[in-house]
Amino acid sequence: MSRTFLGMPSPHPAHPPFPSFPEAAREAVHDRTLRENLRHATHTIRAKRAQAVAELSDWAALREAGKRIKDHTLRHLDRYLLQLEESVTAAGGTVHWAADAAEASRIVVELVRQTGESEVVKVKSMATQEIELNEALEAAGIRAYETDLAELIVQLGRDRPSHILVPAIHRNRGEIRDIFRAEMGRWGRPAPEGLTDTPAELAEAARLHLREKFLRAQVGISGANFMVAETGTLVVVESEGNGRMCLTLPETLISVVGIEKVVPTWRDLEVFLQTLPRSATAERMNPYTSMWTGTTDGDGPRAFHLVLLDNGRTDTLADEVGRQALRCIRCSACLNVCPVYERAGGHAYGSVYPGPIGAVLSPQLRGTDSEIDASLPYASSLCGACYEVCPVAIDIPEVLVRLRERVVEGGPAVREGNRVVLRPSKGHAAERAAMRAARWAFTHPGALRAGQRLASRTRFLHPRTLPGPGRAWTDTRDLPAVPAEPFRDWWRRTDGGRRDPE
Repeated sequence: MSRTFLGMPSPHPAHPPFPSFPEAAREAVHDRTLRENLRHATHTIRAKRAQAVAELSDWAALREAGKRIKDHTLRHLDRYLLQLEESVTAAGGTVHWAADAAEASRIVVELVRQTGESEVVKVKSMATQEIELNEALEAAGIRAYETDLAELIVQLGRDRPSHILVPAIHRNRGEIRDIFRAEMGRWGRPAPEGLTDTPAELAEAARLHLREKFLRAQVGISGANFMVAETGTLVVVESEGNGRMCLTLPETLISVVGIEKVVPTWRDLEVFLQTLPRSATAERMNPYTSMWTGTTDGDGPRAFHLVLLDNGRTDTLADEVGRQALRCIRCSACLNVCPVYERAGGHAYGSVYPGPIGAVLSPQLRGTDSEIDASLPYASSLCGACYEVCPVAIDIPEVLVRLRERVVEGGPAVREGNRVVLRPSKGHAAERAAMRAARWAFTHPGALRAGQRLASRTRFLHPRTLPGPGRAWTDTRDLPAVPAEPFRDWWRRTDGGRRDPE
């Protein structure tokens, strides 16, 4: 067993070669089919979610309870992780600690090799996507089969997920039919002759294709939505039944789970099993909620391995503002209300975590050194809709502003378990200069007053658009008109509005 305790170095994976968010989104916003697919799907999901949430009179209390449970757990994460390890081990499981993506993949590959198997079935897992486990297994000669319907579509289409809950949200039924017809035969049972794009036929084609894999596979790989420190229980919630098959039929089960997914007690699940399904799928409860505790003779897998993944989470935990992103329960509600995500889609975020939560989580897990991660905190209008729907009250706009400050100004941070001082990112010199000028003006009232009066008296000479770097701002926004009189002059002249301004 290998162990990496909180506070020990946890190297970040290599930065992905993705372009910046504006560059990646430019093509997406001109893709009419993509935008229609996203608009239809996100509007449908969020309307149903709103209705499901409105059924609960105590939703605000549940939201606050979820926030407090998560915050308490994060403050004492070291203690609860050790308790979880003890509980899992006592129940017959084996715990492995992975500092980064490379170590987690090595552990899983070696565990599969020890079984002598060359293929595995997988439950939908963002943690395994984060560490690029499928690629690592393929390099080792092990074939991984995704069994979630949307993940199957993505895998067959040699695509990338674009949504947390619905990875193939960018595909319509016609595209899915074409993928099934062309690719299913290369991975196993081919699509039925004459397959149409009706949902029932597509689902049946996927069911037939996957059934033989479920019955043949001896190794299953999963993530987990929650881990209970008190009992060593892992929980997976899903809506198709494929997870239940992967968790119970194979002889060996390997679960890769981020360290932030732990909750202290069994009772804590009560809150999240109410808020997660309503926020994610607009259901009162998940159709399939699978729980397992270690191993039991004659029931389920004979061997269970839990790989606890850090991969930048300890570094994120060190930031008092940014750590709230670790509360996330992956419901995807923030994606469905985000105007930026609706227009740009998930691929533009260059991460397995798209949308508002990805814009705050990815730069913290990976750092802000790469072009894509330095641009993600700006992939938002700061409208606050994401905060309003978050079932654990993550103030995403607050974290975005914090990360923007880090990108522009640099400053203290924790990287690989060590306190460092980050240098400002390239390309923000004008922004830094503007902010420093504003800081000087606001700390010199006389200069601020003179500048305001000068701006008012010359307002008819002001351009409609800004020059230079400011042009990117005014290309999509109207430049605010300067009033004829500064507010502080009006306030003084009217005695705070008590006298007639005439």
